[in-house]
Amino acid sequence: MNIDIRGYHGTIENLDELLNEIKGFPCTVQLIDARAVAGSGHALHGTLHALRAFERNQNISGDPGIEICLRIAGTRQISRALELLGVREGEMGICAILVDCGADVQEFLDSRFQRDDTVLEPDEDYLRNLYDLGEEVETVGVENALMERTTMLQVL
Repeated sequence: MNIDIRGYHGTIENLDELLNEIKGFPCTVQLIDARAVAGSGHALHGTLHALRAFERNQNISGDPGIEICLRIAGTRQISRALELLGVREGEMGICAILVDCGADVQEFLDSRFQRDDTVLEPDEDYLRNLYDLGEEVETVGVENALMERTTMLQVL
């Protein structure tokens, strides 16, 4: 299994068109709002949990990309995960998660957006508010608090 976490900056002009093009690739391509990710470690942690959930038949969604969103967001509610992580039309930072994808997917994304891994650097104040993080952040930090939420989905 090959997982690639990539940061991009760019403008999404037609979201439906972009999503339809991505669905044509024979691998999992999940684009999420980079602001909602506490770094590439958080994205990787959620992705690994999503893939393991499929292996164990404990997945919440039938779609690996949606499962990745659920795990990164630390929620069982698809609508909430998409509200937190969903990409939208306009200019934004994008976290692209590629699972078992070839160079053609990277080339596609590189042709649409500017590669910029700095968009994956967490804005801790934004993330605290977005995820309504409490006092646990003072002890373990934002990234660890969010990864703990992902891990807790396995227990619940």
